[in-house]
Amino acid sequence: MVHSGMLNRLFLLFTVVIFSLSSCSQRAEAPVGMFDSGTGGLTVLEAFLNLDEFNNSTGERGGDGIADFVNEDFVFLADQVNMPYGIYNAQGKGDLLKELVVNDARFLTTDSINSKIVVIACNTATANALEEVENYLNKEKRGTRVIGVINAAVEELLSLLPSDSLAVVGVMATEGTISSGGYERTIREMFEKRGGLVPIVVNQAGSGFAESVDLEPDYTDLSANVVRDSYRGPMLGEGDGYINLSLFDAYNFDTTGNSILTSIEGGKITDVQLNSPGNYARFHLISLLEKFRAKESRVKIENIILGCTHYPYLIDTMEVVVDELRNLRRGDIYPYRDLLGDEVNFIDPSKYVAIETYIALRDASLLKKGGKKGSLKTYISLPDPSISEDKIDPRGGFTFEFKYGREIKGVNETYVVKELSKDFIPAESIERIEKRLPSTYGIMKL
Repeated sequence: MVHSGMLNRLFLLFTVVIFSLSSCSQRAEAPVGMFDSGTGGLTVLEAFLNLDEFNNSTGERGGDGIADFVNEDFVFLADQVNMPYGIYNAQGKGDLLKELVVNDARFLTTDSINSKIVVIACNTATANALEEVENYLNKEKRGTRVIGVINAAVEELLSLLPSDSLAVVGVMATEGTISSGGYERTIREMFEKRGGLVPIVVNQAGSGFAESVDLEPDYTDLSANVVRDSYRGPMLGEGDGYINLSLFDAYNFDTTGNSILTSIEGGKITDVQLNSPGNYARFHLISLLEKFRAKESRVKIENIILGCTHYPYLIDTMEVVVDELRNLRRGDIYPYRDLLGDEVNFIDPSKYVAIETYIALRDASLLKKGGKKGSLKTYISLPDPSISEDKIDPRGGFTFEFKYGREIKGVNETYVVKELSKDFIPAESIERIEKRLPSTYGIMKL
């Protein structure tokens, strides 16, 4: 005979299990939250939408012809008004950057959105504030996991490089990501854990590259026809970070339209300003290779990590540049052939971020099963309407001085978040998304 107390305990256990399963099932219906400092993070979302690495029925590794996230709802936040994140540290505003990143996570986990997982689709935010986001979630949204992009990129690098041969890897990222040492540290730690040789890392801080992709006027102004005082991108000069006249044959800048702005006096170039994302990509890739040349390594570079989610928009351009450099000739010398491997692989971490997220959701029983096809809601940050006009630039964002002059206290009152519409981003950005990210554009509501 079963004792009544035992029956009560069994009933209680059964109730707890049923409640847990029900709660988990409800939680699975929540969206995947994702954010970046601008629209660059949509390259990560595109990888999610196209991922087919798992069997949707079993969850086991192996594609089945069906997108792995086909049923998932996504919420994407572009913190446009506070970008670029990459130079907050250089302006002495590292704590402000962390506050902004935590605010992004806070928005995605509000009761109205309630993301079941948060993906930081930004290398700078991952490098500088991943721990702060984890602490916030553990305190306020216990059980909600955060996924960053840096480990994902290094995981892919690990899969490409054998442990018994020395290799060189380039890292192109924002100034904030490079200065944090996030990639170098993660590469060293993960390769040492595996055992074997640790690759040589060559860093290139992409001043203005991400900003140009999002058409930030301090770095690219499509209406400009002459050099301008407000330009903050790379300048003419010699040394790291400068546009070197002796490398113009290698840069091979696009000169159509106003893609590059120059001043000429007495038949000599006296000023150069980059004015297109493609030219920023060219400049920073050549700069990376020139840094590598200075190391006098016997190993050729074969892998370059695109350590900013804005950079994959320009992969095609960078692949063209590599081909140009192989064939660049100065007299009887091909100056870049000894630097480049037979193939140069540009590593976009996005796919590995998607894989890591899928596994995390699968293992927590939080994948959304069946039902209608997933959706996307996109949001963007904008200046608060109360901000005075003298703090707003011609394109409707914050002036540089105001953006990086703010203090943590009160920063939340300087901007608002709205659903994204065509009124809030340039037509050129929408065209770029449509062309480069067809799966994302197909479900965006603009």
